Amino acid sequence: MFDVLIKGGTVVDGTGAGSYGADVGIAGGRIEEIGSISGPARQSIDADGALVTPGWVDVHTHYDGQVTWDDTLEPSASNGVTTLVMGNCGVGFAPARPADSDVLIDLMEGVEDIPGSALSVGMPWGEWETFGEYLDVLDRGRYAVDIAAQVAHGPVRFYVMGERGAANEDATGEDLTAMSAIVEEAMDRGAVGFSTSRTIGHKARSGRPVPGTFAPEEELLAFAGAMSSAGHGVFEAIVAGTIGSLERLGGERAKPIDEIPLLEAVARESGRPVTFTVAQLFEDPDHWRIVLDAAARANREGHALRPQIIPRSVTIMTNLDTYHLFMGRPTYRKIAGLALDARVAEMRRPEVRRAILAESSVPAESNDFSAMVVQLFGPALPVTFPLDPVNYEPRLDESVYARAQAAGVDPIEHMYDLLLADGGNAFYALLGSNFVNGTLDVCREMLLDPNTVSGLGDAGAHVNLISDCSASTFHLTHWARDRRGDRLPIELLVHKLSGANAALYGFDDRGSVAVGARADLNVIDFDRLRVLPPVLRHDLPTGVSRILQPAEGYLATLVNGVITRRHDADTGERSGRLVRGSAG
Repeated sequence: MFDVLIKGGTVVDGTGAGSYGADVGIAGGRIEEIGSISGPARQSIDADGALVTPGWVDVHTHYDGQVTWDDTLEPSASNGVTTLVMGNCGVGFAPARPADSDVLIDLMEGVEDIPGSALSVGMPWGEWETFGEYLDVLDRGRYAVDIAAQVAHGPVRFYVMGERGAANEDATGEDLTAMSAIVEEAMDRGAVGFSTSRTIGHKARSGRPVPGTFAPEEELLAFAGAMSSAGHGVFEAIVAGTIGSLERLGGERAKPIDEIPLLEAVARESGRPVTFTVAQLFEDPDHWRIVLDAAARANREGHALRPQIIPRSVTIMTNLDTYHLFMGRPTYRKIAGLALDARVAEMRRPEVRRAILAESSVPAESNDFSAMVVQLFGPALPVTFPLDPVNYEPRLDESVYARAQAAGVDPIEHMYDLLLADGGNAFYALLGSNFVNGTLDVCREMLLDPNTVSGLGDAGAHVNLISDCSASTFHLTHWARDRRGDRLPIELLVHKLSGANAALYGFDDRGSVAVGARADLNVIDFDRLRVLPPVLRHDLPTGVSRILQPAEGYLATLVNGVITRRHDADTGERSGRLVRGSAG
């Protein structure tokens, strides 16, 4: 008897091969049979007219804090993710002495816009010091999805070097020996990789760049050597110049292509895959091609460089209750603490409206990523669009700026009035990198590149600023079904979401629909699949807010052969576990 029998679906197996009709029988958490199956089952799923795919493997999530208090792991679970990787961008929470928590929270709050109060109250600080002990804490949990963690440069550097590390002073030989030992031990205990950030756009809330931002080659090669000794794992880097215009605000002039020789050296020393972020830059729109070509050349020479991409623009959200153009203006600041409905009513008063529109913003109180982004809201109105209905490849004449001009009104005033729509609950999207001249053609070419992996969902990060967690669902809805222009084969897109990412991290037991594989699966009503408009929820510890963007059309999601979601709802099953990396 099967535990679960999925009947009559179209299998898209995650390898990139053509789809086919078949039943899928599951027992003991594994796929036991694929074909025409008539045997009995404890549970059956009617997949007639639906897709049966592997569960998505999201390699860039930043759930390092949330995973300690939240077993549901939204919004990833509602977007088809069954395995996630955290510890990205050189920030994390281990190793950490008890007195280190404030420094690491400052880093995560600034770089990833995760409220410090939630991290301070929600996390069980003091239950770990080493990275291995942190994994042991996670290993006690039961989750809606499987989780895996990388060890991050920032906390390792601060643990060994203290204030010298936080100030980005050069490491001594003794420092390098100590840090390398920590990384090797973390890998031996189950870290699935090591991450670092080299972009000046990543700053702690206090304004300081992440520890390790300016680390010389010697330091990164020391970590590469530790990974070589461990014999497994991925080296992840956010390279210099990645954040484009935001980095120009910070004075940096480096470009990602400048980092390719360093990444090649890391790949050579470690013998491990290296993944790094690539996106179209505002000031150099064709730079991404140069980077992908360089990665391809390196791979032909025997390296394993895996540029990490997103299938749409990195979507910066604006909403009256999160970040917006007027939040720094003195009159608005006087009413910012009012409840949303009272604030909307106040802003609709003609005298308040006139005052706010006549003012300029006062300087930001912090110099972190979010404060830098807010400076873009005004200039970016030509690429700012409504998000109900959701459309991440709109025509340019649908922008806030274009519609204001067509109506003969000032764009800033128009944005003011739009923010008050729907009682202040309306969301708008600033579409920046990758959205070029009103198209996502850049992303199509990136997705077609055989060396790229799809990631950057940031599902647990930028909780009041970016909501790219739905990018997994967007792969299918947009690129395989809804796009006005050239589309992509669904087999390729499923491979990018599952098999390719599983292979990158050495998760050999998942990422495909195959006999013997782990039964991490999605059953999808493809015709009905859609990304829903974003909503704001005050459900983090201490009641602070975050943006959620679920999807609908997932008939079922299975993790380890257990149905964790059914008809777009959580079943309460918690079959997810910690996945530890291993040289074996």
